[in-house]
Amino acid sequence: MSSVTYKNVVKKFGDLTIIKNLNITVEDKEFLVLVGPSGCGKTTALRLLAGLEEISDGEIIIGDRVVNDVAPKDRDIAMVFQSYALYPHLSVYDNMAFGLKLRKTPKEEIKRRVNEAAEILGITDLLLRKPRQLSGGQRQRVAVGRAIVREPKVFLFDEPLSNLDAKLRVQMRAEISKLHQRLQTTFIYVTHDQTEAMTMATRIAVINKGNLQQLDTPQNLYDYPNNLFVAGFIGSPAMNFFPAKMSVSGDKVTVDTGDFKVQIPAAHSAPYKGLDGRSVVFGIRPENIHDPEFAPQNINGEKISAKVDVTELMGNETLLYLVSGKNSFVGRVDPRSKLRVGASTDVIFDMDKIHIFDAGTEEAIR
Repeated sequence: MSSVTYKNVVKKFGDLTIIKNLNITVEDKEFLVLVGPSGCGKTTALRLLAGLEEISDGEIIIGDRVVNDVAPKDRDIAMVFQSYALYPHLSVYDNMAFGLKLRKTPKEEIKRRVNEAAEILGITDLLLRKPRQLSGGQRQRVAVGRAIVREPKVFLFDEPLSNLDAKLRVQMRAEISKLHQRLQTTFIYVTHDQTEAMTMATRIAVINKGNLQQLDTPQNLYDYPNNLFVAGFIGSPAMNFFPAKMSVSGDKVTVDTGDFKVQIPAAHSAPYKGLDGRSVVFGIRPENIHDPEFAPQNINGEKISAKVDVTELMGNETLLYLVSGKNSFVGRVDPRSKLRVGASTDVIFDMDKIHIFDAGTEEAIR
């Protein structure tokens, strides 16, 4: 078993609480991503698991063993850091074998493990090179290979792709996902990049200010965010938010932002019928805002008058930065859209895909 459990885990540095009562269970062979903004506590949570920091309260369990007082070397984990941290004077082979040599692993076993890891990562032809002779992506593969050869129960990754350029990051995301499928062991991966989280994870734990905000599959986080923070953090460009008031008249439920009003379709209005006069935050994702000329058929659409402030032509899509009264928002529209800067237009909100949040608690209302 290589499951991992954080049970009521707290981490304090003096009077400052970094991790606040964290409860997460990572299943055996799962790929869990801890995601959140810089300083939210996600790396600290990983370091607590690795034994590089002592927990202030609670328990960390690997398999069926509480590891609070277990030395890092005895926890049967391997960690890949943001920095490659390769020994410059050693070959790739020796960098990968170094930890095994310290453990006095037999030479033949070291050779088997290193060659096997090199084959998995496609770096067999690099084993005799020094780190200075490698590209950034190749160095990162060596750092991952150094972890693989230990054959641990759990792999920990602390923002391993942040030093790579954009194209290489995409490539390495795919490589790490394939590696997880091939090794069939537990991966826990820390990143502030929600695209990495969405594309790689079995489940995502969203953390903010030391608090777990939501733990769910990528699709459920995207479709059913628990609160404003998760809704704004997951998705790129971020969800649009509008301060608003609810208005209920019989079966008719309306959201009034002050600059425009939209009616919630009858099929989705039931949760909101008791909210007449309530201050809320109305949310809609950019991809659910359409150029009228290319709006999908059979959606419950509401027209909003707006002016195009900025356009970003991306090839496969166009981003429209729009203004309606005091409200600014972004639409991700069909690349054939002819709307350009300065144009006044109606855009279509897909009201089947809206989100409503309580203005006070910031929790989703469903």
